[in-house]
Order: sequence, then structure tokens, then C-alpha cells
Amino acid sequence: MGARPPLSSFGIWMLGPALLKYGNDAQKKEHLPKIAAGEIRWCQGYSEPNAGSDLASLQTRAESDGDDFVITGSKIWTSYANYADWIFCLVRTDPTAKKHDGISFILFDMTSKGVTTKPILLISGYSPFCETFFDGVRVPKSHVVGTVNRGWDVAKYLLQHERAMISGMGERGVGRPLGQIAADSVGTDALGRLDDAMLRGQIASFDVDEAALAACAERAVDLAKAGQAHPAFSSAMKYYGTELNKRRYEILMSAGGVDALEWESERSRQGARPRAWLRTKANSIEGGTSEVMLGIVAKRILDLPGA
Repeated sequence: MGARPPLSSFGIWMLGPALLKYGNDAQKKEHLPKIAAGEIRWCQGYSEPNAGSDLASLQTRAESDGDDFVITGSKIWTSYANYADWIFCLVRTDPTAKKHDGISFILFDMTSKGVTTKPILLISGYSPFCETFFDGVRVPKSHVVGTVNRGWDVAKYLLQHERAMISGMGERGVGRPLGQIAADSVGTDALGRLDDAMLRGQIASFDVDEAALAACAERAVDLAKAGQAHPAFSSAMKYYGTELNKRRYEILMSAGGVDALEWESERSRQGARPRAWLRTKANSIEGGTSEVMLGIVAKRILDLPGA
């Protein structure tokens, strides 16, 4: 009791596992201790203005110049880029190759000359996201993780961990159970039940699905420990977890009624609930859209025929 929450970061959730699998000894010795100690804050350079769900269409290029790559292009939706110390980034190192080939996974310092960031304001009023621009950024070739032009392998492996991490938002993330929170606004009947039968049913259904997600998460951990994890299972978890989190906040907004729309008062904690509800709309987009996740599940887990 009273201990601080465990350290969490993009380094721990995503880059660390990728380095353990694909990094060389020098990269592991340089970055893993700092990741574990929380000394370096990382951001992710994946999505681009014209390469979101179709990430392999990315156009940020890295041109060879002696012992360096010179990187030019831009990324978008780069979470906390304006605060990050380093970035793990996908760049195109062979523009003549097929789009899934010719991509490299590279690490570099965000204070490097030619790197700039611009925050993106969200509808919720808050913004973890940035546009990130690279104008002739010189990066040593030794910072490439894995093999040059084989970065897609690293990217896919990292996405498994990112999607597993994102799926966790489907498990209880608002403190008290939904029924208790709803009772604050709706009240209870003579039997102590939530005084809204329809809302009560929605919460019961949600609680069952939340328990199912928790059971799936435990199963995923057990399979991983046994070396039997399916590489696409994280996509199923990501889909289920993010859609469940959206449902959670829809129920919270319904339970709060008109008062839940309050945006700026101290009573509403500066609109914490509606701002969080709006933020959940991005859950089923970030880390791969729900449509893309369903496509992966259909193809790689259910083995359904293509269109």
C-alpha cells in the first residue's frame, strides 16, 4: 500500500521488447538500462499524413551519406513528441523496393538539428499529439535496429506490443465500478438497485464483457509464457479493449445526463468526463483502426478467405 504506480512508457511498452528481439548488443546496452530507469522519454514515428492505416505507404526518406542517413519528411499523431528525448522511427531507405520492403527502423535524438514539432489541438481541448518534421536530420547508420530495409519486421513486432498495451484500457480504468458511479447521478430504488432499468441492463452487459476481456488478457499472458502466443491475438485484444472503453464512457455520459456535458466548471473538474468521452473516440483509430484489426483477425486467426 502507498507504493507509486509502476513505471510506464513507450520505451517499456513498445521499444524495449523490440530491442530485446532485434537490437544488437551495443543498442541493448545503450538504451535498455535507460528505458528501465525511466531516464529517456521515447516517442513513436510511424504514421504520416498520407500513411495511416496503410502504414507501409510511408514516404519519410533516409538517404545514405557515408556513415549517416539523412532523414527528410514528416510524421503525424506523434504522441508527446514535444516532450520526448528520442524517437523510434520508420523511414524509407530504398524507394525502388516494394512498399513493405525498403523500410528501416531507426532511433535518433529529438534534439538533433532539423527536428521540429507542432502540437495538434484535439476536440477534447487536450492534446498529446504532434506533427513532427525532419529537415535533413543526420543519424548514424549504427542507430538502425535490425537489418537495413527490413524495418517492417521490427515494426510489426512492436505493433503487437503496442496493441496489447492499448487493449488494457478496456479493463476498469475509472476507479469505482460503473454501477456505483451511475448511482451518484441516477440514484437507487428501494432494493438498492440502480433506479434506471435500461441503464442497469447496459452496465450488467458491460461488466460481463469487461470480465471476459480480463480473462482473455490472463490467457494471453499464459500463452506468451508457454511460447504459444498467436502473433495476431494482440489485434483481437486491441479491438475488443478499445471498443469496450468507448462503451464505458458512453454509459458514463448516459448516466450523468445533461450534467455530464458540463465543460468548464470546478464542479465538473473542468469537464473531465466529457473530455475523456471525446478522447475515447480516437481509441479505435490509434494503433490500428478497428476495421484493420477485424481484417487481421479474419485473415490470420479465423483464416477466412479474402474478398
